[in-house]
Amino acid sequence: MNNILITSAGRRVSLTRAFQKELKEVFPDSKVFVSDAAPELSSAAQIADRSFNLPLVKDPAYIDVLITLCKKEGIKLIVPTIDPELPVLAENYEKFVANGIYPIISSAQFISYCNDKRNTHHFFATKNIKYAKEYSRTNYTFPFFIKPIDGSGSSDLYIIKEESDLSNELIENEKLLFLEYYSKKEHDEYTCDLYYDRNHDLKCIVPRKRIEIRGGEVSKGLTRKNILMNYISQRLQHIEGARGCLTFQFFVHAQTEDVIGIEINARFGGGYPLSYLAGANYPKWVINEYLLDKPVEPFDQWKDNLLMLRYDSEVLVEDYHG
Repeated sequence: MNNILITSAGRRVSLTRAFQKELKEVFPDSKVFVSDAAPELSSAAQIADRSFNLPLVKDPAYIDVLITLCKKEGIKLIVPTIDPELPVLAENYEKFVANGIYPIISSAQFISYCNDKRNTHHFFATKNIKYAKEYSRTNYTFPFFIKPIDGSGSSDLYIIKEESDLSNELIENEKLLFLEYYSKKEHDEYTCDLYYDRNHDLKCIVPRKRIEIRGGEVSKGLTRKNILMNYISQRLQHIEGARGCLTFQFFVHAQTEDVIGIEINARFGGGYPLSYLAGANYPKWVINEYLLDKPVEPFDQWKDNLLMLRYDSEVLVEDYHG
């Protein structure tokens, strides 16, 4: 079987359905499974073909349990969705491949650029991408921005407008970065879904304007064929070790169009369904590359100016006694 496992699926219903649709078109009998720490409380687990409970990624048995599950259930592809999984899967990539399993994961070296914001800034510098200046604890200019060196989502983010906003707790926390602040009144914020093939070459760029964010994930977004298309193509055409869907975040000045690199996530982002619905079919390309051994051609014919307005919906589970 050519089954697929989406790990830590949580509420990624749209991503799960996209993989189901694309997989069934070429392998009608194959299935898309998900795993989660609490599958019974995961909306994605309710619509997947089957769900599994796996140990936490920090558990020493995690990799062996995952490989055993994949071999037993005919799982050939693993699609990770959260940052803590990435270095662990990447470090064990060859072990999976030796068992006929392909995690859609970038190299451990590239992931190290993504999970540490100082490393991200170093990567941007090597690609001629401007990034926010880092201030010391004693020399800064108001306003400035604080974020964790290894954070994800929207936790522990602060805008410091004056001295009274800056507590000793923030100053003494070495895991926080003090960074130059870029106003969202002057800059548009974009997440760009990039697809890299097995040769680490860029095949697609979809800039998504982040109009409204909720819980660190875009709730209102808009596809835009803009300056970022050429900007990214010129600087990021090949990234050694990059594979599958990567999300790069940028600020673009509304007047000057200056571009500032913000961060990188080496996985499908929460807002990727907008790119998929616009025509950038990354699940299909993953299946083509890793299950059918077909190359992916460059693609830019996705829908421009497609607006996504997300809303809450419900997945109901009958006779639940948890």
